[in-house]
Amino acid sequence: MEKINSIFDIVGPIMIGPSSSHTAGAVRLGALARNIYGKEPTRARIELHGSFHATSEGHGTKLALVAGLLGMLVDDVDIVNSIDIAKQRGYTYEFTDVDLVDAHPNTAVFHLGEGENTTVVQGSSVGGGGIKITHINGYEVRASGTLPAILVLHQDQPGAVSAVTSTLAAHNVNIANMRLSREKRGHTALMLIKTDSVPVPSLIDELREIDLVSSVTFVPTV
Repeated sequence: MEKINSIFDIVGPIMIGPSSSHTAGAVRLGALARNIYGKEPTRARIELHGSFHATSEGHGTKLALVAGLLGMLVDDVDIVNSIDIAKQRGYTYEFTDVDLVDAHPNTAVFHLGEGENTTVVQGSSVGGGGIKITHINGYEVRASGTLPAILVLHQDQPGAVSAVTSTLAAHNVNIANMRLSREKRGHTALMLIKTDSVPVPSLIDELREIDLVSSVTFVPTV
């Protein structure tokens, strides 16, 4: 593994604002939100909380978040042009400020898409380029983008969890970590399953065929 000698090795030599939290972490945060959404978003409203809002211009946080949504890596020289690139593609990205309760100072809330197809992802850049997703569409989660993950929206009924985990076992996929969050008993719930290997597409398709499952999204690492 190549040795990292300075912050510039992480965020790139022409990155605005040499901050691992506000630049490299912000790129990864945008990239993970994009992966959770499942495609490159053409419309996005991004709410900035705390120091993300206060220093977003000086540290290039807005540029970094948009770069992540566009699929750029942390050392991409086009990060400084990300907002212009989004406009050239005809995308509508806007920023607002928000005051959240008990949230990390470097927090962003992504509203990706529009109408009923909007996906809301809340996450934070926690330092050193590390990130943490805490909410997806109101469900509490814990994701850092360091392991492949599968999001399973399903009915909160007996048999749903066992059907999903049995399917993974049949494909020889080991579960590294699993978290279940639900609106309330008997309604909808969200499984966030981190795996030790990248699942094949046929596994994702098979999970979607389970009766109690509403949707399945594979979330690659960032």
